[in-house]
Amino acid sequence: MAKDTGHAKFAVTLALALALCVLLQSAAYAASVLKVGSSGDEVVTLQTKLKRWGYYTGSIDGKFGTQTKKAVVYFQQKNGLVADGVVGPATAKAMGMALSTSSSGSSGASNSNSDLYLLARCVYGEARGEPYKGQVAVAAVILNRVKSGEFPDSISGVIYQSGAFDAVKDGQVNLTPDETSIKAATDAMNGWDPTNGCLFYYNPATSTNKWMLSLPVTLSIGRHNFCLGN
Repeated sequence: MAKDTGHAKFAVTLALALALCVLLQSAAYAASVLKVGSSGDEVVTLQTKLKRWGYYTGSIDGKFGTQTKKAVVYFQQKNGLVADGVVGPATAKAMGMALSTSSSGSSGASNSNSDLYLLARCVYGEARGEPYKGQVAVAAVILNRVKSGEFPDSISGVIYQSGAFDAVKDGQVNLTPDETSIKAATDAMNGWDPTNGCLFYYNPATSTNKWMLSLPVTLSIGRHNFCLGN
């Protein structure tokens, strides 16, 4: 009887261990795919690639919705992949993407870190070489747009809004930011706004946008003029 009891306990323990392994594997898979509900920097990359290749016509806002899913399905169908609308390892490899373990975007901390890094990349692409205050100001303008209601409601959406930033047009937003850019983005996210609410900035020596040049200048920092808008 003692042996049977021991075997039964072992069997239960083994079953629980196997069930735990299955749960852990499922969790790992769920955390390494992009699907409806995902958001963040990797979704921006996904949408950018799909749009460049003609599969996606929506806005690049960093949010994986139904339009993005349809584009993924279209890509999968054209490339002989399982057309489930989920970007797993096989689809990511076909697209030249490397998914992180936090790509589902469900963690507030991971989203915050992703937003900070993207903001720093934009600051580096748009304002490296500017005074530190000017770099914080550029980051602040982006954050002011997120809050304004007149622009996309996410950092990625604002940065990748069509025609909004030269660093996106020329690819400099993809450069690795330096420590100064990261610190400037951090200070802006922590509430420092040297512009006092400005939504626009431009370099008067290089800008050819007549509408932008017509805006009242609130302040100038380095080579940039900052404006509240109309």
